[in-house]
Amino acid sequence: MKTAVSIPDDVYAAPKDLVRRLGTTRSQIYADALREYLARHDEDAVTAALNAVCDTVGEGLDSGVVAASRRILQRVEW
Repeated sequence: MKTAVSIPDDVYAAPKDLVRRLGTTRSQIYADALREYLARHDEDAVTAALNAVCDTVGEGLDSGVVAASRRILQRVEW
């Protein structure tokens, strides 16, 4: 889809070397940048990613450590 947006001159000019180096287009660079920005600001995606990390890290923890941590976290005001 084509669309018109206004961006500062420096933002427009910035990807010139990157376009050449990656052998892509300015449009693709802007689309990728917007896609990445949206993904980083999607609260559900961020939460899912953090949960996945926590699940992975938690696999090797001692059950006593997990229980103690859970008790401490329940006492902390979020």
